[in-house]
Amino acid sequence: MRFIYPATITEEGVFFTVSFRDVPHALTDGATYEEALEEAIDCLGEALASCIIDNEILPKPSKQQKGEVMIPPPALIAAKAALYLAAKKEGLSKTGLAKRLGVTEAVGRRLINPKHPTKIVKIDLALHAMGRQMVISI
Repeated sequence: MRFIYPATITEEGVFFTVSFRDVPHALTDGATYEEALEEAIDCLGEALASCIIDNEILPKPSKQQKGEVMIPPPALIAAKAALYLAAKKEGLSKTGLAKRLGVTEAVGRRLINPKHPTKIVKIDLALHAMGRQMVISI
């Protein structure tokens, strides 16, 4: 799954608002267009992190429509979201994921926890162990 979501940036007088069609609870703004773009990345990351923490379904990104810009979450959040989805697809709890990876339960929980600063290479290794491949594009 590609973690890049369409967003609408609207000029609202003295600031710019950003909304995500696929992630309705993700709303932010900025004093300039550029600041709104930066805030959108952080906002999207926090919204996806909230879904992971609350064990909710991650919204699938739609195709871009006219007038929308595509916003990616921070790379670490995207990697953790990919691992979260892989574990869900395999029917694994966080404990089950830890057992599958041969690590302690605490390590397994930290791998998915979006608030823990896991090294992205560890998430890549975990995905590989589950038969997945992380691909980063620019």
